[in-house]
Amino acid sequence: QVQLVESGGGLVQAGGSLRLSCAASGSTFSRFTVGWFRQAPGKEREFVSDIRWSDGITDYSTPVKGRFTISRDNAKNTVYLQMNSLKPEDTAVYSCAAGIPSDDYAFRRGLVPYWGRGTQVTVSS
Repeated sequence: QVQLVESGGGLVQAGGSLRLSCAASGSTFSRFTVGWFRQAPGKEREFVSDIRWSDGITDYSTPVKGRFTISRDNAKNTVYLQMNSLKPEDTAVYSCAAGIPSDDYAFRRGLVPYWGRGTQVTVSS
């Protein structure tokens, strides 16, 4: 079975950086899109970023464009999210997700079957 395990969360001051990792196992991922969502208490889950495994094409939500960078390591079956210039509003549980999207919008809508359990990111002011 496909398993996704996140790591790298923690507490950081505003303006600081963190790098999240999503280690994937249980399948080949050549057809997959892998990425990140986040959810703060009392708020809806929101899309953050994704990367298409086959060619490395990336996508970002507007609030993180220019600050976050998603990348992949094919040898390690791992996707990273480098988060720079962090803001208090970035505080959330960040979850890795993966699947084969049915169209260009499916991943952004969360319509994929595989999810990690999440890692907490807290940004203090």
